[in-house]
Order: sequence, then structure tokens, then C-alpha cells
Amino acid sequence: MKIGLETESYHLQFITKRMDVFKFIRKTAELGLDGVMLNIIPWPGKEHIAVLESFEPEYLERVKQEIQKYNLFAEIDTNGTDPEHLTKVIEVAHKIGADVIRTYCCFGVYDQAILEKAPEDIKQIVPLLKKYRIKLAVENHEEETTDEVIKIIKEVNSPWVGAHCDIGNGMMAWEDPVEAVRKLAPYAFTTHFKDHTVIKDGDEYKVCGVPAGTGNIDLDECFKTLVNESKLTRINIEMCFPYAVSFKREPGAGGVYEVGQGAFKVENPPYDENVIKPADYYYPPENLIEKMIEDQEKGVEQTVKHVLALRDKYCR
Repeated sequence: MKIGLETESYHLQFITKRMDVFKFIRKTAELGLDGVMLNIIPWPGKEHIAVLESFEPEYLERVKQEIQKYNLFAEIDTNGTDPEHLTKVIEVAHKIGADVIRTYCCFGVYDQAILEKAPEDIKQIVPLLKKYRIKLAVENHEEETTDEVIKIIKEVNSPWVGAHCDIGNGMMAWEDPVEAVRKLAPYAFTTHFKDHTVIKDGDEYKVCGVPAGTGNIDLDECFKTLVNESKLTRINIEMCFPYAVSFKREPGAGGVYEVGQGAFKVENPPYDENVIKPADYYYPPENLIEKMIEDQEKGVEQTVKHVLALRDKYCR
């Protein structure tokens, strides 16, 4: 099983312009990993900052050469199902040598109409996926349950369209991570492997990203399931710390009705609430940026170590 790294794992270095895609590629190789997953969506509120600075052929060729220099595989993360947008992304993927594209349907808020429209949108780009031999993976991205993702895949009914299995995102739709992985594994083309806890932010419960092995997701069971019940040859790390997000669906939407047990056990926030509120983790104030960049870097190292140990355990 090859292990890749998603750019979101270093989002604080990207948004402060301390890291670009070339540095990220080199860093991934230094960590002893096998591939890169490049999220090409500009950061919310920072529209001029993105992992790929240009879609110009010369720039994309440089990115491709850097990836090939370290013998890494490449995948792309985008969002939406608009055929015109996905066509552009497929062309970008082709130019950098990426063979899997992740997308998701809803944008921060659950919208059933968007999910219902998605299959017809995706069907329009299947011929281009086939032409370039690129697979499209639909993600359970916080708002969608796994059943809703699988319904889209079945309606498209193409060998070029499958699932992106994010082992933590289902929690925001009140879905147990292990159950979500079990459902998506047979359809999975790619993954985001991560760990989460639940914390309290004022009167609201939130899902909080943490380094692998420090949260409450049963990572052993998730990894073992992906190895044994999917056709995956790669697992991509997405280390989402520091990050905290609200639940996006009503309790019970994904089968879980309340916090308190298992993956939904409530833990203390990773930072003192008098110093920083969970809502500010993703874009921390200037006086905390250095510390949180350091914490994020340590979190990546810890997560990589944990996931490589899981690979040794289940893939030998």
C-alpha cells in the first residue's frame, strides 16, 4: 500500500506563503511517502492563495517534472460537479500526471437538489475521464452521508467514477467513521486518512481534527478495512489539525444521534479557550501563527509515523 500526503496537512504554511507546491513535493519525499494529493481549491477568504499558482502549461510541466523527480504518484482535490469546471480540472490533472481527482457536491451546507443534479453533471465528463484514463472520486464531504455518495456513483454507473473515502468527514453528518469506511470501501478510488475528536465550543459541539492516534476514530479498523475490503493501492493522509467544524446535518442523519461515545466522545479542546477559540483554529491570529505552524508540522510527522506503522501492521 502506497501512502500519500494531501496539501491541506500544511495549510498554515501555504496561506502564510512559507510553502509552495514545489516545497510540498520535496517535503513529502523527505517524509518517506509515495505520492502527493494537491488540493487546487483556493483557500476560503484568501482567493489569491492556492496550491497551484497557475494552470499555464509551462507551470504545470514544472510541477509534473518535480513530482516525477521524486517518483511520486499524483492526485488532485477539487470540488463541485459543474461539467465545465471538471473539464478544466481533468486537463490540469492530465498535464501534471495525476490519475485520480477528488470532488464533492455540497459547499458547506447540505443541499439535496445539488445531490440530485450531480449524476447528470458527472455523466457529461465521463468520456474525457476515459480518454485520459483518469478516475473521478466523489467524497463524503461533511454534508453528504455515504449512502448519498453511493447513490450518485450507482446512478452514474461508470468504471471511471467511484468514491473518495474520507474516514473522518462522515462525523459531521452524524455517521460513525468505521461504518462509513465499510460502506465506501468497495467503491473507493482514493482516501483522506485522518483522526478526529468532538469538542465543545461554547454551547455547540464541533468535530476537531487532531494528529493520527490522538483522537477517537478507530484508525486500526479503518485502515484494515481499506486494505481488506477495497481495491485501493494508495491511502492519502490529510492531517486536519488545527481545525474545528460544526455538524452539518441533523442528529441521526448518518445513524448517530448524540455525542458521548466512541468516535463521538467529547474531549477537551487542544488549546486553552482563553487563548484561542476553536472557530479561530484554521485562521489563527498573528500572535499564535508561529506556534500553530510548529504544532501542525509536528502533527504531520506524528500522523505519518502512525500511518506507516499501520501499513507495516496490515500490509506485510
